[in-house]
Amino acid sequence: MSNREEEKNIRKRKRKAYMVHHFYHMLRVFPVKKGKIVFTTFEGDGGFCCNPRYIAEELLRRQGENNSYQLIWLVNDMGRQFPEGIRKVQNTFLNRAYHLATAQIWVDNSRKAYGTAKRKNQLYIQTWHAALEFKAVGMFRGKLFPKIAYLVSRYDSKLADYILSNSEWCTQRYPKMLLYNGKILKTGSPRCDIFTTKREELYRMIRERYGVPSDGKIVMFAPTFRGGGQKGKRQVFSEEPTLDFEMLSNALHEKFGGTWYIFLRLHPQLAAQMEGIPLKNRSEYMVDVSQADDMNEVLAAADVFVTDYSSSAFDAANMRIPVFLYADDLKEYVEDRGELMWDMKKLPFGVAETNEELKEMIAGFEQKDYEDAVGEFLKECGVLEDGKASGRVADVIEEFVMDWRN
Repeated sequence: MSNREEEKNIRKRKRKAYMVHHFYHMLRVFPVKKGKIVFTTFEGDGGFCCNPRYIAEELLRRQGENNSYQLIWLVNDMGRQFPEGIRKVQNTFLNRAYHLATAQIWVDNSRKAYGTAKRKNQLYIQTWHAALEFKAVGMFRGKLFPKIAYLVSRYDSKLADYILSNSEWCTQRYPKMLLYNGKILKTGSPRCDIFTTKREELYRMIRERYGVPSDGKIVMFAPTFRGGGQKGKRQVFSEEPTLDFEMLSNALHEKFGGTWYIFLRLHPQLAAQMEGIPLKNRSEYMVDVSQADDMNEVLAAADVFVTDYSSSAFDAANMRIPVFLYADDLKEYVEDRGELMWDMKKLPFGVAETNEELKEMIAGFEQKDYEDAVGEFLKECGVLEDGKASGRVADVIEEFVMDWRN
């Protein structure tokens, strides 16, 4: 897209944002409802997942049968399933505007639409969808950060009252990453609580759900999101991975023993458009879990995690399971996204650019050395993941609801 086309697109987006903002102000004829909380994940493409899911579950647990909260979930696919106590609403403009305009609290893991207006007596908690991460975000992208992405990011960050952090590393970088200079709550990641509180249960439950024997081993492969926001265009895409799955399974068997099942996982915004990862060859030992709402629920059952640049690598590290990075397009990815947030060679994870390198890394893996390296890395980053993040966020919400005056 040329600079002229980009500027034209920005002017168009600004005009639309002005009209959206004006419409939200018109909706102020409706009162804000105490205890009404609106959740969204991945701009509506996500279902009951990520950090908002575990905050909602904690609120449901606390309220019991009192129904002190009205929990609304904006979702693009009405086929998504939610637990009793959460009302799903089609994420259309009119529905979104009405429910956001009348909610006491917003909880989201991605940006609000440009032009969304918040009232003074409302609370917006931005959980974000990644903590420690590989890919450059915000101003760290330098000249590759599109102008419209800058405007949308800055606008949303000005709306937010709190952004959640799981580490000193994130807290220090959020002003530049998320263009945010407000209050940061170091709570940990609600989505990682289950690694501490429910892993044994999920390890068994996920195997039962997908027909994996109780003694079967699971390696999850979850490549990261590859599109979005480039020069004002929104696009997601996927192509067949170059990862040799048969080699991966054999290498893990030779190293660790057991029968290995490969769980394949698309990013939620890709999964909303595709059934699963495109593959020419499949086997009975390959299970596509792209349509499962929550990745971490499945990840909790994994024995090994493989990705390229997904922040989920850092989530998985909290369980001390082996994490391997298969970055076969590192040069191209950096050219598109900007320099990565980390020097890959200084991470506690093995980094391979070819299948042969990955095979060698698996063969040479040493659990004790890995655990020591991960522990030191998380300590240096000031990571807080103790299984209590959801409770800390729920405490903030409960206090706001109790003290609120319309």
